[in-house]
Amino acid sequence: MKLHHLAVPVMAALSVMTTAYAQTYPNKPIRIIVPFAPGGTTDIVARVVGDKLGKELGQAVVIENRGGGGGSIGATAIAKADPDGYTLGISTVSTHAVNAACNPKLGYNPLTDFAPITNLARTPNVLTVNPKFPAQDFKQYLEHVKKSPGKLNYATSGTCSIQHIVGEQFKLATGTFILHIPYRGAGPALNDLLGGQVDMMFDNLPSSMSHIQAGKLRPLAIAWNKRLDALPNVPTFAELGLPQVNDPAWYGLVAPPKTPDDIIKKINAAAVKVLAMPEVRERLKQSGAEPVGNSPAEHAAEIQAELDKMKTVVKKQNIKFDGS
Repeated sequence: MKLHHLAVPVMAALSVMTTAYAQTYPNKPIRIIVPFAPGGTTDIVARVVGDKLGKELGQAVVIENRGGGGGSIGATAIAKADPDGYTLGISTVSTHAVNAACNPKLGYNPLTDFAPITNLARTPNVLTVNPKFPAQDFKQYLEHVKKSPGKLNYATSGTCSIQHIVGEQFKLATGTFILHIPYRGAGPALNDLLGGQVDMMFDNLPSSMSHIQAGKLRPLAIAWNKRLDALPNVPTFAELGLPQVNDPAWYGLVAPPKTPDDIIKKINAAAVKVLAMPEVRERLKQSGAEPVGNSPAEHAAEIQAELDKMKTVVKKQNIKFDGS
């Protein structure tokens, strides 16, 4: 009985210690692991938010890129980091839904090995081609693709990435056959698309937007709920009769499991405040992203819903992770 009576004060003491720790947090730099190479949308969103987040929390925020495995290498590093609030990471549809749905040997569970903090931003996906590609609009593009089965290819940030799934959804919806060329991140894939080494890409809009605006890439369709003000002449996939390809991407902020709730709440409050800043909203908008800033519970529900959806897609299309 004495041991039972001791349990209450011990738990109370632990609670006080956790709260005190959260009050002094952070007292050293924080790193945010981006599970993809520099230059892609995940990297852009992390850097736009990370700079202001550091100022809001009073410590430097350092971005660490760990690409490879369609995001799984970086995501595993986030999941296995110390739960002290000093290592955070970016959650994406690729890392927390697509990868988990198609790779049975994944080193983490997206539902139990992370503490969701908030959804930072949503972005449209966009189908782009190199300007030398012989099509000015989507109709001409589709005609060309249908005449060239297996002769054209599309670049992605890796096998079992969101770009891969969108590409496979597109092939299924249109009855076409395009070769998949996986890279170690969206940045390297974009470089080869710009150089003409690959034909097309189903990319997240922010990483392609500056190249589109510079005339170095030609956008043919976007996955979004409406046409974008920045690209008024580019139709949505839904408009084109392809609603199954019309899903946007998202980029969240997560911590390792067992990170104290008080710290999660503190980071969430700071991130939500940052995402409400006009200059942050404008920078994200210019990149083609829409700020979100929801609760930890809401982001957890998004991860669950996306995982369920991707499991269905992967099973239907028999997509297998090949380690690339």
